[in-house]
Amino acid sequence: MIFNPEKCRIKDERMKPFIDIEEIEDHLATTKNPDKQEVLDIIQKSLNKNRLSLRETAILINAEDTELIEAIKDGARQLKEKVYGNRIVLFAPLYIGNKCKNNCLYCGFRSSNKAAIRNTLTDEEIIKEIEALEDNGQKRLILVYGEHDSYNPEYIAHTVRLAYSVKKGRGEIRRVNINAAPLTIEGFRTVKKAGIGTYQIFQETYHKPTYEKYHLGGPKKDYDYRLTSLDRAQEAGLDDVGIGALFGLYDWKFEVMALIRHTNHLEACYNVGPHTISFPRIKKASGLSIDNKYLVSDSEFTRIIAILRLAVPYTGLILTARENAEVRDEVIRFGVSQIDGGTKLELGSYSKSKNEEQDLNKEQFAINDTRSLGEIIDELIDKEFLPSFCTACYRLGRTGEHFMEFSVPGFIKRFCTPNAILTLAEYLTDYATPELSEKGWNLVEKELQKLNEPKLEKQIREKLEKIKNGERDLYF
Repeated sequence: MIFNPEKCRIKDERMKPFIDIEEIEDHLATTKNPDKQEVLDIIQKSLNKNRLSLRETAILINAEDTELIEAIKDGARQLKEKVYGNRIVLFAPLYIGNKCKNNCLYCGFRSSNKAAIRNTLTDEEIIKEIEALEDNGQKRLILVYGEHDSYNPEYIAHTVRLAYSVKKGRGEIRRVNINAAPLTIEGFRTVKKAGIGTYQIFQETYHKPTYEKYHLGGPKKDYDYRLTSLDRAQEAGLDDVGIGALFGLYDWKFEVMALIRHTNHLEACYNVGPHTISFPRIKKASGLSIDNKYLVSDSEFTRIIAILRLAVPYTGLILTARENAEVRDEVIRFGVSQIDGGTKLELGSYSKSKNEEQDLNKEQFAINDTRSLGEIIDELIDKEFLPSFCTACYRLGRTGEHFMEFSVPGFIKRFCTPNAILTLAEYLTDYATPELSEKGWNLVEKELQKLNEPKLEKQIREKLEKIKNGERDLYF
Protein backbone atom coordinates (compact mmCIF):
# COMPACT_ATOMS: atom_id res chain seq x y z
CA MET A 1 0.00 0.00 0.00
CA ILE A 2 1.41 3.41 -0.97
CA PHE A 3 0.53 6.34 1.24
CA ASN A 4 -1.09 9.16 -0.71
CA PRO A 5 -1.42 12.20 1.60
CA GLU A 6 -3.56 14.12 -0.89
CA LYS A 7 -6.05 11.27 -0.98
CA CYS A 8 -6.08 10.42 2.70
CA ARG A 9 -5.57 13.50 4.79
CA ILE A 10 -8.71 15.23 5.95
CA LYS A 11 -8.55 18.95 6.48
CA ASP A 12 -9.37 19.69 10.08
CA GLU A 13 -12.60 21.61 10.41
CA ARG A 14 -14.32 22.63 13.60
CA MET A 15 -17.21 20.38 14.61
CA LYS A 16 -16.62 17.89 11.79
CA PRO A 17 -15.34 14.25 11.93
CA PHE A 18 -11.61 13.91 11.41
CA ILE A 19 -10.68 10.22 11.59
CA ASP A 20 -9.69 8.71 8.23
CA ILE A 21 -9.09 4.98 8.62
CA GLU A 22 -7.10 4.79 5.39
CA GLU A 23 -4.77 7.57 6.48
CA ILE A 24 -3.94 5.79 9.73
CA GLU A 25 -3.58 2.36 8.10
CA ASP A 26 -1.31 3.78 5.39
CA HIS A 27 0.99 5.35 7.97
CA LEU A 28 1.23 2.04 9.80
CA ALA A 29 1.78 0.07 6.58
CA THR A 30 4.51 2.30 5.15
CA THR A 31 6.64 2.55 8.30
CA LYS A 32 7.22 -1.14 9.02
CA ASN A 33 10.74 -2.27 9.93
CA PRO A 34 11.98 1.27 10.62
CA ASP A 35 15.65 2.18 10.53
CA LYS A 36 17.29 2.18 13.97
CA GLN A 37 18.73 5.67 13.59
CA GLU A 38 15.39 7.05 12.50
CA VAL A 39 13.77 5.67 15.66
CA LEU A 40 16.52 7.16 17.82
CA ASP A 41 16.19 10.53 16.06
CA ILE A 42 12.44 10.57 16.74
CA ILE A 43 13.04 9.79 20.42
CA GLN A 44 15.49 12.69 20.56
CA LYS A 45 12.96 15.00 18.93
CA SER A 46 10.52 14.14 21.69
CA LEU A 47 13.17 14.62 24.37
CA ASN A 48 13.49 18.15 23.00
CA LYS A 49 9.79 18.47 23.97
CA ASN A 50 8.46 18.52 20.43
CA ARG A 51 5.18 16.88 19.45
CA LEU A 52 5.50 13.91 17.13
CA SER A 53 3.68 13.63 13.82
CA LEU A 54 1.43 10.74 12.86
CA ARG A 55 4.18 9.24 10.73
CA GLU A 56 6.75 9.52 13.53
CA THR A 57 4.33 7.91 15.97
CA ALA A 58 3.77 5.07 13.50
CA ILE A 59 7.53 4.51 13.30
CA LEU A 60 7.72 4.12 17.09
CA ILE A 61 4.76 1.75 17.01
CA ASN A 62 6.44 -0.38 14.34
CA ALA A 63 9.76 -0.55 16.17
CA GLU A 64 9.52 -4.22 17.16
CA ASP A 65 13.22 -4.85 17.89
CA THR A 66 13.80 -5.44 21.61
CA GLU A 67 16.64 -2.92 21.72
CA LEU A 68 14.47 -0.22 20.15
CA ILE A 69 11.53 -0.95 22.44
CA GLU A 70 13.84 -0.46 25.42
CA ALA A 71 15.14 2.78 23.88
CA ILE A 72 11.55 4.02 23.56
CA LYS A 73 10.86 3.16 27.21
CA ASP A 74 14.05 4.83 28.33
CA GLY A 75 13.19 7.92 26.29
CA ALA A 76 9.75 8.03 27.91
CA ARG A 77 11.30 7.81 31.38
CA GLN A 78 13.65 10.69 30.60
CA LEU A 79 10.92 12.82 29.06
CA LYS A 80 8.60 12.39 32.00
CA GLU A 81 11.35 13.52 34.35
CA LYS A 82 12.02 16.57 32.17
CA VAL A 83 8.40 17.66 31.93
CA TYR A 84 6.80 16.45 35.16
CA GLY A 85 9.61 15.55 37.50
CA ASN A 86 8.84 12.59 39.76
CA ARG A 87 5.37 13.73 40.84
CA ILE A 88 2.25 11.57 40.59
CA VAL A 89 -1.11 13.33 40.85
CA LEU A 90 -3.76 11.48 42.86
CA PHE A 91 -7.52 11.54 42.48
CA ALA A 92 -10.61 9.43 43.19
CA PRO A 93 -13.58 8.52 40.99
CA LEU A 94 -17.05 8.97 42.46
CA TYR A 95 -19.91 7.25 40.63
CA ILE A 96 -23.06 9.39 40.92
CA GLY A 97 -25.49 7.22 38.93
CA ASN A 98 -25.44 4.14 36.71
CA LYS A 99 -28.69 4.48 34.80
CA CYS A 100 -27.86 4.24 31.11
CA LYS A 101 -29.66 4.30 27.78
CA ASN A 102 -26.74 2.85 25.84
CA ASN A 103 -26.19 -0.78 24.92
CA CYS A 104 -22.40 -1.19 24.83
CA LEU A 105 -21.33 -4.82 24.89
CA TYR A 106 -18.19 -4.20 26.98
CA CYS A 107 -19.90 -2.27 29.80
CA GLY A 108 -21.69 -3.59 32.89
CA PHE A 109 -24.00 -0.55 32.86
CA ARG A 110 -25.42 -1.26 29.40
CA SER A 111 -29.18 -1.04 29.05
CA SER A 112 -29.66 -4.71 28.11
CA ASN A 113 -27.90 -5.97 31.24
CA LYS A 114 -30.86 -6.94 33.41
CA ALA A 115 -28.56 -8.14 36.20
CA ALA A 116 -27.20 -4.64 36.77
CA ILE A 117 -28.42 -3.00 39.96
CA ARG A 118 -29.35 0.60 39.07
CA ASN A 119 -28.99 3.48 41.46
CA THR A 120 -28.51 7.24 41.61
CA LEU A 121 -27.08 8.79 44.76
CA THR A 122 -29.25 11.29 46.58
CA ASP A 123 -27.74 14.62 47.60
CA GLU A 124 -27.40 13.32 51.14
CA GLU A 125 -25.60 10.20 49.91
CA ILE A 126 -23.27 12.29 47.73
CA ILE A 127 -22.37 14.41 50.77
CA LYS A 128 -21.64 11.28 52.84
CA GLU A 129 -19.46 9.86 50.06
CA ILE A 130 -17.46 13.08 49.73
CA GLU A 131 -17.03 13.39 53.48
CA ALA A 132 -15.64 9.85 53.52
CA LEU A 133 -13.25 10.73 50.69
CA GLU A 134 -12.16 13.89 52.50
CA ASP A 135 -11.54 11.85 55.65
CA ASN A 136 -8.97 9.92 53.62
CA GLY A 137 -7.29 13.08 52.32
CA GLN A 138 -8.68 13.26 48.80
CA LYS A 139 -8.71 16.70 47.16
CA ARG A 140 -9.47 15.82 43.54
CA LEU A 141 -12.53 13.95 42.26
CA ILE A 142 -13.84 12.78 38.93
CA LEU A 143 -17.62 12.41 38.99
CA VAL A 144 -18.93 9.62 36.75
CA TYR A 145 -22.44 9.32 35.30
CA GLY A 146 -24.23 6.92 32.99
CA GLU A 147 -25.80 8.35 29.85
CA HIS A 148 -29.40 8.96 30.85
CA ASP A 149 -31.96 11.75 30.72
CA SER A 150 -31.70 12.03 34.51
CA TYR A 151 -28.09 13.14 34.23
CA ASN A 152 -28.65 16.29 32.19
CA PRO A 153 -26.31 19.31 32.26
CA GLU A 154 -28.28 21.03 35.02
CA TYR A 155 -28.06 17.91 37.20
CA ILE A 156 -24.33 17.48 36.53
CA ALA A 157 -23.75 21.15 37.40
CA HIS A 158 -25.77 20.72 40.60
CA THR A 159 -23.69 17.74 41.75
CA VAL A 160 -20.47 19.63 40.96
CA ARG A 161 -21.53 22.60 43.09
CA LEU A 162 -22.58 20.18 45.81
CA ALA A 163 -19.17 18.47 45.76
CA TYR A 164 -17.36 21.77 46.14
CA SER A 165 -19.60 22.76 49.06
CA VAL A 166 -18.75 19.76 51.25
CA LYS A 167 -16.19 20.57 53.95
CA LYS A 168 -15.30 18.20 56.77
CA GLY A 169 -12.57 19.13 59.23
CA ARG A 170 -9.70 20.34 57.11
CA GLY A 171 -11.01 18.36 54.15
CA GLU A 172 -12.29 19.90 50.96
CA ILE A 173 -12.55 19.06 47.28
CA ARG A 174 -10.59 21.53 45.18
CA ARG A 175 -11.07 20.12 41.72
CA VAL A 176 -14.04 18.26 40.26
CA ASN A 177 -13.54 16.63 36.88
CA ILE A 178 -16.33 14.98 34.89
CA ASN A 179 -16.71 11.71 32.97
CA ALA A 180 -20.14 11.80 31.36
CA ALA A 181 -22.06 11.72 28.10
CA PRO A 182 -21.42 14.18 25.26
CA LEU A 183 -23.37 17.41 25.59
CA THR A 184 -24.60 20.15 23.31
CA ILE A 185 -22.67 23.42 23.26
CA GLU A 186 -25.20 24.95 25.61
CA GLY A 187 -24.94 21.91 27.88
CA PHE A 188 -21.17 22.29 28.10
CA ARG A 189 -21.64 25.97 28.95
CA THR A 190 -23.92 24.97 31.81
CA VAL A 191 -21.41 22.59 33.41
CA LYS A 192 -18.54 25.01 32.81
CA LYS A 193 -20.33 27.64 34.91
CA ALA A 194 -20.34 25.17 37.82
CA GLY A 195 -16.54 25.38 37.89
CA ILE A 196 -15.57 21.94 36.65
CA GLY A 197 -12.01 21.01 35.82
CA THR A 198 -11.53 18.57 32.95
CA TYR A 199 -14.46 17.14 30.96
CA GLN A 200 -13.47 13.63 29.93
CA ILE A 201 -15.07 11.69 27.06
CA PHE A 202 -13.57 8.49 25.65
CA GLN A 203 -14.26 7.49 22.07
CA GLU A 204 -13.77 3.87 23.25
CA THR A 205 -12.65 2.81 19.76
CA TYR A 206 -11.85 5.15 16.90
CA HIS A 207 -12.29 2.36 14.35
CA LYS A 208 -15.79 3.06 13.07
CA PRO A 209 -16.75 -0.52 11.96
CA THR A 210 -15.67 -1.82 15.38
CA TYR A 211 -17.49 1.02 17.11
CA GLU A 212 -20.70 0.05 15.31
CA LYS A 213 -20.16 -3.59 16.28
CA TYR A 214 -20.03 -2.87 20.00
CA HIS A 215 -22.54 0.00 20.32
CA LEU A 216 -25.93 -1.52 19.60
CA GLY A 217 -28.32 1.14 20.83
CA GLY A 218 -28.81 4.43 22.61
CA PRO A 219 -27.31 7.87 21.90
CA LYS A 220 -23.78 6.49 22.04
CA LYS A 221 -24.44 4.56 18.83
CA ASP A 222 -23.78 7.81 16.92
CA TYR A 223 -20.02 7.61 16.26
CA ASP A 224 -19.66 11.08 14.73
CA TYR A 225 -21.60 12.86 17.48
CA ARG A 226 -19.30 11.34 20.10
CA LEU A 227 -16.17 11.99 18.03
CA THR A 228 -16.95 15.72 17.81
CA SER A 229 -18.13 16.05 21.41
CA LEU A 230 -15.02 17.81 22.65
CA ASP A 231 -15.23 20.22 19.71
CA ARG A 232 -18.52 21.33 21.21
CA ALA A 233 -16.86 21.67 24.59
CA GLN A 234 -14.22 23.92 23.05
CA GLU A 235 -16.88 25.95 21.26
CA ALA A 236 -18.55 26.42 24.64
CA GLY A 237 -15.32 27.78 26.11
CA LEU A 238 -14.54 24.61 28.05
CA ASP A 239 -10.91 24.22 27.00
CA ASP A 240 -9.79 21.62 29.53
CA VAL A 241 -10.72 18.24 28.03
CA GLY A 242 -9.61 14.62 28.26
CA ILE A 243 -9.64 11.95 25.55
CA GLY A 244 -9.18 8.18 25.71
CA ALA A 245 -9.61 4.80 24.07
CA LEU A 246 -10.66 1.49 25.59
CA PHE A 247 -7.86 -0.85 24.59
CA GLY A 248 -8.94 -4.36 23.67
CA LEU A 249 -11.80 -3.54 21.30
CA TYR A 250 -9.58 -3.11 18.24
CA ASP A 251 -5.88 -3.15 17.25
CA TRP A 252 -3.92 -1.11 19.80
CA LYS A 253 -1.66 0.31 17.10
CA PHE A 254 -4.62 1.88 15.33
CA GLU A 255 -6.03 3.29 18.57
CA VAL A 256 -2.73 4.93 19.55
CA MET A 257 -2.55 6.57 16.12
CA ALA A 258 -6.15 7.73 16.42
CA LEU A 259 -5.50 9.31 19.82
CA ILE A 260 -2.68 11.31 18.24
CA ARG A 261 -4.94 12.22 15.33
CA HIS A 262 -7.54 13.46 17.83
CA THR A 263 -4.81 15.51 19.51
CA ASN A 264 -3.81 16.96 16.12
CA HIS A 265 -7.41 17.90 15.39
CA LEU A 266 -7.90 19.77 18.66
CA GLU A 267 -4.62 21.61 18.17
CA ALA A 268 -5.40 22.51 14.56
CA CYS A 269 -8.89 23.80 15.30
CA TYR A 270 -8.55 25.25 18.79
CA ASN A 271 -4.81 25.69 19.35
CA VAL A 272 -4.96 23.43 22.39
CA GLY A 273 -4.57 19.69 22.75
CA PRO A 274 -6.14 17.43 25.38
CA HIS A 275 -5.21 18.07 29.01
CA THR A 276 -5.21 14.30 29.59
CA ILE A 277 -5.16 11.02 27.67
CA SER A 278 -6.50 7.80 29.21
CA PHE A 279 -5.89 4.25 28.03
CA PRO A 280 -8.03 1.81 30.04
CA ARG A 281 -7.83 -1.87 29.13
CA ILE A 282 -10.83 -4.17 28.90
CA LYS A 283 -11.51 -5.78 32.28
CA LYS A 284 -14.18 -8.11 33.62
CA ALA A 285 -17.68 -6.63 33.64
CA SER A 286 -21.15 -7.99 34.25
CA GLY A 287 -22.27 -9.72 31.04
CA LEU A 288 -19.09 -8.78 29.16
CA SER A 289 -19.38 -9.77 25.48
CA ILE A 290 -16.36 -8.98 23.29
CA ASP A 291 -14.00 -10.59 20.80
CA ASN A 292 -10.77 -11.51 22.61
CA LYS A 293 -8.67 -11.02 19.47
CA TYR A 294 -7.48 -7.55 20.37
CA LEU A 295 -6.85 -7.88 24.11
CA VAL A 296 -3.65 -6.06 25.09
CA SER A 297 -0.84 -7.86 26.93
CA ASP A 298 1.16 -6.26 29.74
CA SER A 299 4.21 -5.83 27.49
CA GLU A 300 2.09 -4.16 24.79
CA PHE A 301 0.47 -1.97 27.42
CA THR A 302 3.85 -0.72 28.58
CA ARG A 303 4.78 0.14 24.99
CA ILE A 304 1.50 2.01 24.50
CA ILE A 305 2.21 4.25 27.48
CA ALA A 306 5.82 4.91 26.49
CA ILE A 307 4.83 5.79 22.91
CA LEU A 308 2.04 8.12 24.04
CA ARG A 309 4.40 9.88 26.42
CA LEU A 310 6.88 10.52 23.61
CA ALA A 311 4.21 11.47 21.08
CA VAL A 312 2.52 14.11 23.27
CA PRO A 313 5.05 15.42 25.80
CA TYR A 314 2.78 18.03 27.39
CA THR A 315 -0.31 15.88 28.03
CA GLY A 316 -1.12 14.20 31.33
CA LEU A 317 -1.45 10.41 31.10
CA ILE A 318 -4.01 8.76 33.40
CA LEU A 319 -3.78 5.17 34.66
CA THR A 320 -6.68 3.82 36.70
CA ALA A 321 -7.25 1.07 39.24
CA ARG A 322 -8.46 -1.21 36.43
CA GLU A 323 -4.80 -2.27 36.45
CA ASN A 324 -3.33 -4.26 39.32
CA ALA A 325 -0.74 -2.81 41.67
CA GLU A 326 2.21 -4.55 39.99
CA VAL A 327 1.35 -3.23 36.53
CA ARG A 328 0.69 0.27 37.87
CA ASP A 329 3.97 0.34 39.77
CA GLU A 330 5.83 -0.58 36.59
CA VAL A 331 4.19 1.67 34.02
CA ILE A 332 4.16 4.89 36.03
CA ARG A 333 7.87 4.98 35.23
CA PHE A 334 7.13 5.33 31.52
CA GLY A 335 5.05 8.46 31.55
CA VAL A 336 1.91 8.16 33.69
CA SER A 337 1.32 11.37 35.61
CA GLN A 338 -2.06 10.69 37.29
CA ILE A 339 -3.49 7.68 39.13
CA ASP A 340 -6.51 7.07 41.33
CA GLY A 341 -6.13 5.79 44.86
CA GLY A 342 -8.44 3.97 47.27
CA THR A 343 -10.91 3.47 44.41
CA LYS A 344 -14.39 2.00 44.92
CA LEU A 345 -16.80 1.77 42.01
CA GLU A 346 -20.00 0.61 43.70
CA LEU A 347 -22.31 3.56 44.27
CA GLY A 348 -22.28 4.61 47.92
CA SER A 349 -19.34 2.38 48.87
CA TYR A 350 -16.88 5.00 50.17
CA SER A 351 -19.03 5.77 53.20
CA LYS A 352 -19.59 2.13 54.12
CA SER A 353 -17.98 1.07 57.37
CA LYS A 354 -16.16 -1.91 55.87
CA ASN A 355 -14.86 -3.11 52.54
CA GLU A 356 -17.10 -5.64 50.83
CA GLU A 357 -16.31 -8.09 48.07
CA GLN A 358 -16.73 -6.61 44.61
CA ASP A 359 -20.11 -7.23 43.00
CA LEU A 360 -19.89 -6.75 39.24
CA ASN A 361 -23.65 -6.30 39.06
CA LYS A 362 -23.17 -3.07 41.01
CA GLU A 363 -20.04 -1.86 39.19
CA GLN A 364 -19.14 -0.79 35.66
CA PHE A 365 -16.10 -3.10 35.54
CA ALA A 366 -13.71 -4.86 37.91
CA ILE A 367 -10.96 -2.94 39.66
CA ASN A 368 -7.67 -4.72 40.29
CA ASP A 369 -5.77 -2.30 42.53
CA THR A 370 -7.59 -2.34 45.87
CA ARG A 371 -4.92 -0.51 47.89
CA SER A 372 -6.07 2.36 50.07
CA LEU A 373 -4.98 5.90 49.32
CA GLY A 374 -2.61 5.78 52.29
CA GLU A 375 -1.03 2.54 51.09
CA ILE A 376 -0.49 3.97 47.60
CA ILE A 377 1.08 7.15 48.99
CA ASP A 378 3.31 5.05 51.26
CA GLU A 379 4.54 2.96 48.34
CA LEU A 380 5.02 5.98 46.07
CA ILE A 381 7.19 7.62 48.71
CA ASP A 382 9.21 4.42 49.14
CA LYS A 383 9.98 4.61 45.41
CA GLU A 384 10.72 8.36 45.72
CA PHE A 385 7.75 9.46 43.65
CA LEU A 386 6.20 12.69 44.87
CA PRO A 387 2.44 12.28 45.57
CA SER A 388 0.50 15.39 44.57
CA PHE A 389 -3.02 16.72 45.10
CA CYS A 390 -2.22 19.94 43.24
CA THR A 391 -5.09 21.95 41.72
CA ALA A 392 -3.24 25.23 41.16
CA CYS A 393 -3.24 25.31 37.35
CA TYR A 394 -7.00 24.98 37.15
CA ARG A 395 -7.62 27.62 39.77
CA LEU A 396 -5.09 30.11 38.37
CA GLY A 397 -6.39 29.79 34.82
CA ARG A 398 -3.47 27.68 33.55
CA THR A 399 -5.79 25.53 31.44
CA GLY A 400 -6.29 25.02 27.74
CA GLU A 401 -4.04 27.22 25.63
CA HIS A 402 -2.59 28.86 28.74
CA PHE A 403 -1.62 25.44 30.11
CA MET A 404 0.17 24.62 26.87
CA GLU A 405 2.14 27.86 27.07
CA PHE A 406 3.62 26.58 30.32
CA SER A 407 3.75 22.86 29.72
CA VAL A 408 4.96 22.54 26.13
CA PRO A 409 8.33 24.16 26.90
CA GLY A 410 8.50 22.21 30.17
CA PHE A 411 8.19 25.19 32.49
CA ILE A 412 5.30 23.52 34.26
CA LYS A 413 7.80 21.59 36.38
CA ARG A 414 8.61 24.83 38.16
CA PHE A 415 5.03 24.91 39.41
CA CYS A 416 4.28 21.20 39.70
CA THR A 417 7.08 20.21 42.07
CA PRO A 418 6.57 23.06 44.57
CA ASN A 419 2.79 22.56 44.57
CA ALA A 420 3.17 18.80 44.94
CA ILE A 421 5.40 19.39 47.96
CA LEU A 422 2.83 21.69 49.54
CA THR A 423 -0.13 19.36 49.00
CA LEU A 424 1.86 16.38 50.27
CA ALA A 425 2.72 18.43 53.38
CA GLU A 426 -1.00 18.99 53.97
CA TYR A 427 -1.67 15.25 53.68
CA LEU A 428 1.22 14.36 56.00
CA THR A 429 0.04 16.87 58.60
CA ASP A 430 -3.67 16.03 58.48
CA TYR A 431 -4.01 12.34 57.55
CA ALA A 432 -0.77 10.33 57.62
CA THR A 433 0.26 7.81 60.23
CA PRO A 434 3.39 8.74 62.23
CA GLU A 435 5.47 6.28 60.20
CA LEU A 436 4.23 7.60 56.87
CA SER A 437 4.61 11.19 58.06
CA GLU A 438 8.28 10.63 58.88
CA LYS A 439 8.99 9.08 55.49
CA GLY A 440 7.04 11.80 53.73
CA TRP A 441 8.86 14.69 55.37
CA ASN A 442 12.19 13.03 54.54
CA LEU A 443 11.12 12.96 50.89
CA VAL A 444 10.05 16.61 51.07
CA GLU A 445 13.50 17.54 52.33
CA LYS A 446 15.15 15.60 49.49
CA GLU A 447 12.95 17.38 46.95
CA LEU A 448 13.86 20.77 48.40
CA GLN A 449 17.54 19.95 48.19
CA LYS A 450 17.14 18.96 44.52
CA LEU A 451 15.63 22.29 43.48
CA ASN A 452 18.96 24.15 43.30
CA GLU A 453 17.02 27.42 43.39
CA PRO A 454 17.61 29.13 46.75
CA LYS A 455 14.91 31.76 46.27
CA LEU A 456 12.24 29.19 45.36
CA GLU A 457 13.35 26.87 48.15
CA LYS A 458 13.00 29.73 50.65
CA GLN A 459 9.48 30.50 49.41
CA ILE A 460 8.44 26.84 49.72
CA ARG A 461 9.88 26.53 53.22
CA GLU A 462 7.96 29.63 54.30
CA LYS A 463 4.73 28.08 53.00
CA LEU A 464 5.54 24.76 54.68
CA GLU A 465 5.82 26.53 58.03
CA LYS A 466 2.43 28.10 57.46
CA ILE A 467 0.96 24.66 56.73
CA LYS A 468 2.46 23.28 59.95
CA ASN A 469 0.82 26.20 61.76
CA GLY A 470 -2.62 25.40 60.37
CA GLU A 471 -2.90 27.34 57.09
CA ARG A 472 -4.15 25.41 54.07
CA ASP A 473 -4.50 25.70 50.31
CA LEU A 474 -1.19 27.44 49.60
CA TYR A 475 0.21 27.21 46.08
CA PHE A 476 2.33 28.79 43.36
